[in-house]
Parts: sequence; structure tokens; C-alpha cells
Amino acid sequence: MSSSRKVTLLDYGMCNMLNVARAFEHAGAELTVTEDPRDALAAERLVVPGVGAFSDSMKEVRTRGHDDAIRRFVETGRPMLGICVGMQILFEGSDEFGQAAGLGIIGGWIRAVPSQSLEGQPQRVPHIGWNQLVQPRETNRSWQGTMLENTEPDRAAVYFVHSFAAVPANPADRLADFNYGGHHLSAAIKRDNVTATQFHPERSGALGIEMLRRFMDS
Repeated sequence: MSSSRKVTLLDYGMCNMLNVARAFEHAGAELTVTEDPRDALAAERLVVPGVGAFSDSMKEVRTRGHDDAIRRFVETGRPMLGICVGMQILFEGSDEFGQAAGLGIIGGWIRAVPSQSLEGQPQRVPHIGWNQLVQPRETNRSWQGTMLENTEPDRAAVYFVHSFAAVPANPADRLADFNYGGHHLSAAIKRDNVTATQFHPERSGALGIEMLRRFMDS
């Protein structure tokens, strides 16, 4: 466990930086916000937020030279957190507005949130609001030692705003799911030093702040 609270937020023009920055400051972070890929690569902990369309986000990431910086940062083994679209761009690609390539750091694809429940009932897309986190059915993965440690499965609710969700190629990468109309969709993933959430911890109240603190403890 690290005693440092240094966190670097990467601003690539597709982020709600104010909310994320305020949440990390509330969690006790020593915060830096940067648009410079060199600062991102040198970060002690890197956070990649994101809102909006996948293809637009990837265009900005590539145009600003952040694609190489993110990949190289992951290779250092230092902790990284992706949030919402910042999670999605870590994958190989997305079906949003046609197919678009991602960073390919995590195997898998971004697919549309189902517009019908398993029982065939219409359900709202985008999925907006609070939903409970559950452990992945395939692996029943433990949350000990992750930013979800001490979070209660099937009881703890976090805030989502999205129309697409990640489908990891390797079920072992799934850290937490959520249930939407009987569909178990990916809420968070973790592989080695990379953690990412589809939900917004910065909009998830005291629980979200505690998750950010636990990320900083890594």
C-alpha cells in the first residue's frame, strides 16, 4: 500500500474534469490535471475519464498523442484507472456509430446495452441512474485488494450513464457486473495494474469517494 496520494488526470477534451477532480480532491488526492502526454507517462497514478461517443474520444486521444502514452504507462505497472468512456477506449473497439478501433489494452469489445429485458420487455437506453454491483457470475471474483474492497455485493449502488458496455474477451478481467433487465453487464474490470469502471465513482456519493481512496492506496 502506497502512502502517496499523487494522481494525474488526463484531459483529452472529452472529459467532465471538474467533477472528477473535485471527487479526487475530496478523497485526499494530490492532484495534477494535464493535457501533456509526457506528464501522463510520468504519472505516479494515471486516471483517464471520459464522456461522449467512443469514436470522438479515440480521435482526440490519437490526435493529442495520448494513445501511445496510455499504452506505455500501462507497461510501467503503475496504477491506472479508466472511468466510463475512459474504460471503453481501453478495449479493442466499439460498435457505437459503426465500428471504431480502441487502444486494444484489454481484449474485448464495446456492445450496445440491450433495449429489451431477458423477458422481452422494453427498457430504457441509455441506462441512467443507480444500480447495484454484483460479482461476475462466471468467476465470482473477490474484490479484496481492489478499489471495491469492503463494497457489499448486491447492496452497494453506484451511478451509471451509458448506452454501451464492455464485453471482455477474458471473463477473468471482469471485476464487477450489474443487472439490467436480467442481463449481466460489465460494471468494472481489472487486469494487473489497470482498473476501469463503467459507472461514475465521482457521482456515486460517499461510496464512490471511498473507492477512489482505495484506488490511491494501490
